Amino acid sequence: QVRLVEFGGGLVQAGGSLRLSCAASGSIVANYAMGWFRQAPGKEREIVAAISRSGGSTYYADSVKGRFTISRDSAKNTVFLQMNSLKPGDTAVYYCAARQAAGFNVYRNSNDYDYWGQGTQVTVSS
Repeated sequence: QVRLVEFGGGLVQAGGSLRLSCAASGSIVANYAMGWFRQAPGKEREIVAAISRSGGSTYYADSVKGRFTISRDSAKNTVFLQMNSLKPGDTAVYYCAARQAAGFNVYRNSNDYDYWGQGTQVTVSS
């Protein structure tokens, strides 16, 4: 069983940066592939970025490629999402997700994940 808690959301002006953290407990995050998803009001939940168990493979949605970076620190049992050049369209609740996986696989679909955090709000003002 894995418990995930997100930190780092908030209000930022367009062009600014935020760093989200996802702290895992109850199991070793190094055994899991991880993902960040987001859901804006009235829209479906969508993948933002994903990282393999090994950290050697990553995936980014086209809308965030070149602006966001996903990383993991297995020693701290934490996964990060560095968000730069934020746009009002990035406004959403951001969720961290986890699933047990082999070394280099990344997962893009929300149905692929077994554990979810409670979400953290990111609001980007224009």
